[in-house]
Amino acid sequence: MLLALVVACEIGFWLILGAGLVARYLLRWRRTSTVLLVSVPLVDVVLLAATIVDLRRGATADWTHGLAAAYIGFSVAYGHYLVRWADSWFLHRFADGPRPPKPPKYGTARAVHEWKIAARTALSCAIALVLLQAAIWMVGDATRTKALHWAQVRMLWIAGINALVALTYTLWPKRPVSSRPPCAGSGSRSGERRSP
Repeated sequence: MLLALVVACEIGFWLILGAGLVARYLLRWRRTSTVLLVSVPLVDVVLLAATIVDLRRGATADWTHGLAAAYIGFSVAYGHYLVRWADSWFLHRFADGPRPPKPPKYGTARAVHEWKIAARTALSCAIALVLLQAAIWMVGDATRTKALHWAQVRMLWIAGINALVALTYTLWPKRPVSSRPPCAGSGSRSGERRSP
């Protein structure tokens, strides 16, 4: 049941966001769009309440409770970013707005972008960790919350892997093909061919 609610919340997030953008740019209903966009976080409140009720009724925590915490953490940390991204693309497609800039591909700018993503991921994992720990304390029975401990470990792994990805872009920055040094053994001139 909780898994279905997580899926429903994800669908609800995009439906409410889409309705808010349609109201803003196609229907020109400014107040309605503001109400819809402000109500996007209510999806998280519904999921959080359902998770608490499920555990309070005596359910043994499983991976779906960990998924619910991870979803809420992701939604809080990335929610504003996703709304801004969707808003800029909707403005471009349907209201003659400027094309949104793409993330940088190379060098320091790409490394900075990756660290920003890693910071958002770390925040989402931290929120999930706090929610999971609160659930563990609320239940107060280690036999019913074993899955929540494993979910906490997974959150730490996710944050660590994302930070590692950002670190690789810092230590080995990606460069455009034209600026890469030639491979060893290649000719000194680009048009030079070896004779048979």
